[in-house]
Amino acid sequence: MRLSDLIGKDIINISDGARLGTVGDSDLIINGETGYIESIVLPNNGGFLGMWGGRSQMVIPWQAVKKIGSEVIVVEIDQNNSRFRSSMF
Repeated sequence: MRLSDLIGKDIINISDGARLGTVGDSDLIINGETGYIESIVLPNNGGFLGMWGGRSQMVIPWQAVKKIGSEVIVVEIDQNNSRFRSSMF
């Protein structure tokens, strides 16, 4: 699969059915040596902190990807788990 095949796909969490974002709006962390994707980094979608300049991100490890379909990427994560969120400033 090529990177261009992922662009535009919605990312859906199988745990709660939530739409987390779109691959076109996210960053991919790629291992420079192997060329494999290590994680997907989704920006915060607004909220109180986003309005005042603070940013948070959700980092989804590639191991959490369960299925890549024609229109969506299904992941399985616990959004309450703090290891999937990081702060940037």
